[in-house]
Amino acid sequence: SAYSSKVFRVTFLTLAASLTVPLLGVTVLLDCPIDPQPISLKEPPLLAGVLEPNIKLRKAERLWENQLVGPESIVNIGDVLFTGTADGKIIKIEDGEIQTIARIGHGPCGTREDEPTCGRPLGIRVGPNNTLFVADAYYGLYEVNPGTGETKMLVSTKTLIEGQKLSFVNDLTVTQDGRKIYFTDSSTKWQRRDYLYLIMEGRDDGRQVSLPKAFNLLLLEYDTVTKEVKVLMVGLRFPNGVQLSPTEDFVLVQETTMARIRRYYVSGLMKGGADMFVENMPGLPDNIRLSSSGGYWVAMSALRPNPGFSLLDFLSEKPWIKRMIFKLLSQETVTKFVPKYSLVVELSETGSYKRSFHDPNGVTVAYVSEAHEHDGYLYLGSFRSPFICRLNLQHV
Repeated sequence: SAYSSKVFRVTFLTLAASLTVPLLGVTVLLDCPIDPQPISLKEPPLLAGVLEPNIKLRKAERLWENQLVGPESIVNIGDVLFTGTADGKIIKIEDGEIQTIARIGHGPCGTREDEPTCGRPLGIRVGPNNTLFVADAYYGLYEVNPGTGETKMLVSTKTLIEGQKLSFVNDLTVTQDGRKIYFTDSSTKWQRRDYLYLIMEGRDDGRQVSLPKAFNLLLLEYDTVTKEVKVLMVGLRFPNGVQLSPTEDFVLVQETTMARIRRYYVSGLMKGGADMFVENMPGLPDNIRLSSSGGYWVAMSALRPNPGFSLLDFLSEKPWIKRMIFKLLSQETVTKFVPKYSLVVELSETGSYKRSFHDPNGVTVAYVSEAHEHDGYLYLGSFRSPFICRLNLQHV
């Protein structure tokens, strides 16, 4: 018996070594597409009180299922809805009918390789003259006439700004008079199709300009009258959704990788200054929009469960594991390991949590990218789902 046990141990260790050593050798020789740096995250907030898990998002209804492709952002003019989709289209939905009114890029569309030419409309807003302002990840900022479909380029990604081109135009917010557009460029290195690399790399690859490095973000301003683009904040760890305050004295910027929201003052005594609005959020914030209560709706692209296991937090200070993963696995494969969990939170005007809507396992609502409030309903956009969800706020 002792002899058999020894033989088994030797055989097992020999087999393990024969498999592990070649694997490690191959892993060392393989190139890694990312160069991650350690990120220090606090322990996620406890999912208790107003953040306690529920199934309120499961009360939402799916609209136009399988008729849309990843409607990321949503706006309305009256009762007419507009959105941009993953196949490069800008869509109008009126009386239940879907119509393509414009597209900035051109076909073919449908694959990862097609995205840079197909285009990907992300953030979308309504201007004072009922035109649409659109942030296309690959082409830049555009103004679209929803009646005629005419598109007008405002800022091209080919234009050099502080010596660099825009790489991943993401979201925008517009002043009431339409004079200023504040927008994010999420990376100087990665395009939208490589957003997972951007999250996992976690690097501060901001523009090298003479602004304080402590801002740790990238926020730009476009003046529709002078046509000038200014860099307001530099450095980034995935700056994402942006939203002007109701009084337009500051802009809120979601910093997805760091699970927080920064505030940049655009008017008043603190103009040009910045501070923290919300830090250590229970998920990775995507887009942010105004709520009718004077606060803000924040859509979470992924959850940081507590109690529970957060993959992002686990990997945050282990860049060597990230390198190992992306040497062996594609972005598409890694994405499959991210649990489905939909979460939308409402913040007060001061940044405190007012309420939260959950859909554990993403049964009804999956991969929420934006929550847009209109006429008592919350319209939920998704960069991956083939539908828009609508939640009656009086029933939750």
